[in-house]
Amino acid sequence: MLAVLTLGLVACENELVEDLRERSNPTPDPLPDPSAGTADFSNYVSIGPSFTAGFTDNGLFIAAQENSFPNILAQQFANVGGGEFTQPWMSDNFGGLAAGGTRITNPRLVFGGAGPVPLESVIGPVTVGTDIVLNNPTGPFNNVGVPGAKSFHFIAPGYGNIANFPAAANPYAVRLTGGTPDATVLELAASQNPTFFTADLIGGNDVLGYATQGGDASIDQITDQATFDFAFNTIITTMTANGAQGAVTNIPYVTSLPYFTAVPVDALDPSNPAFGPLIPTLNGIFGQINLVFEALGQGDRAIVFSETSASPVVIRDESLTDISAQMIAAFNASPTFPFFVESLGLPAAAAPLVANLLGATYGQARQANDNDLLTLPSSTVIGTVNSDFFNFLTGNGIPADLAGQFAVEGITYPLDDRWVLVPAETDEIAMAVDGFNATIANVAAANGLAFVDVNAILTEASTTGIMFDDYLMNTDLVFGGLVSLDGIHLTARGYALMANSFLEAIDATYGSNFMASDNVAKAGDFPTNYSPLLQ
Repeated sequence: MLAVLTLGLVACENELVEDLRERSNPTPDPLPDPSAGTADFSNYVSIGPSFTAGFTDNGLFIAAQENSFPNILAQQFANVGGGEFTQPWMSDNFGGLAAGGTRITNPRLVFGGAGPVPLESVIGPVTVGTDIVLNNPTGPFNNVGVPGAKSFHFIAPGYGNIANFPAAANPYAVRLTGGTPDATVLELAASQNPTFFTADLIGGNDVLGYATQGGDASIDQITDQATFDFAFNTIITTMTANGAQGAVTNIPYVTSLPYFTAVPVDALDPSNPAFGPLIPTLNGIFGQINLVFEALGQGDRAIVFSETSASPVVIRDESLTDISAQMIAAFNASPTFPFFVESLGLPAAAAPLVANLLGATYGQARQANDNDLLTLPSSTVIGTVNSDFFNFLTGNGIPADLAGQFAVEGITYPLDDRWVLVPAETDEIAMAVDGFNATIANVAAANGLAFVDVNAILTEASTTGIMFDDYLMNTDLVFGGLVSLDGIHLTARGYALMANSFLEAIDATYGSNFMASDNVAKAGDFPTNYSPLLQ
């Protein structure tokens, strides 16, 4: 009897344990079958600039195209009736382009241990295999992404005609046009009669070109609102003409990208043996200049380098009043200025020349502050000798050793406009982005299109970071996981996050259930860096 009772108690205990286990680890409800809702993905076409193409690490290559967000979307669409998705494949995983054997863009960037470096600095010289003269692929293509294209380029005839290259044609567009070289990119997309399309970041390059040039309008300009409005409306009107459904994105505040945030303004470290020992001498020289700033009521332009902490670089701010003439007059009027000139190792008779040089150099100069943004390439310029200014100084009779001292970028020679965005320029960029985004949102709503707020996504990533499965992704260069080594374009994992953002918006607009059915990209399936050995 005791044995029977014991067995009964054990059985009850086992049942209780199993019940508790099931309560703490309930069997998950089965996922619903994937559904397209009211959307028709049977013929999906993507149109847009570099993000559409899959551009990453400052290049386009096979692996990057495989992980382009449109290709990731197409894989999910295939589960609900989506058809074949064709792309204009590059020839290799080196990246770069050639024209008739002559290189026109370089291979991709890779991680060099501390930061981005050219692929060839790690593996040695390579032959760029993708040649816009010798081996263009044959279309039509579902992915008509064109890196570098501005809004109006998509509607420009001949933008893909090699006869117009390089003045008025884009080499990536050349690879798309095939036997119709004067066809517009928009015509190539619309001619496929898509049932569904995506149009992403159209307008991004309309501000990005200006921004990456440091707001130097002589190199690149922001597209005016009317031109953008016409181009964007034309694109959407054409793509929806035959009843196609679709999804569009707005554009981000590009100044949130690491291309503009990775280089600190206080880049001058006193522990640097090439800079630190010179600080007392530099402060002595700038002390004379600062006296003139103060006398002219411009004391906030004073330039002082710290011997104990990092100092901001010296920049030329074109938004400042140019006081070159007043500075020259003040130097020439100072009875002590000739002695200062002699302290530089020059004869006192050189005082007028030196006054002119100092006035012209520092008439719009100041040290950078937290409101300024240095472009990523400035990191390779700061502390180097500006050869043009060096040659100018020596051509005006300044000895070479002294000319070299006064031509150091970001220290004695203010960084030019193309290396820095000052607040007036970032305000211009923000105003343009806001204007473009208002148009995009209105057009998307008027046409019943799904809308992806890329601007909000990037803002979140650049402030608090954004979770993607088990990964917290942010916009830090190299280690943030979202933005690739060029500081602008996304990593493969970043494009996967973007694809999921599209799927979420498509669910909300067309009643599909990609998110609920877990037909989405998984963060762990996509890398944040490509190996230098990937060929």
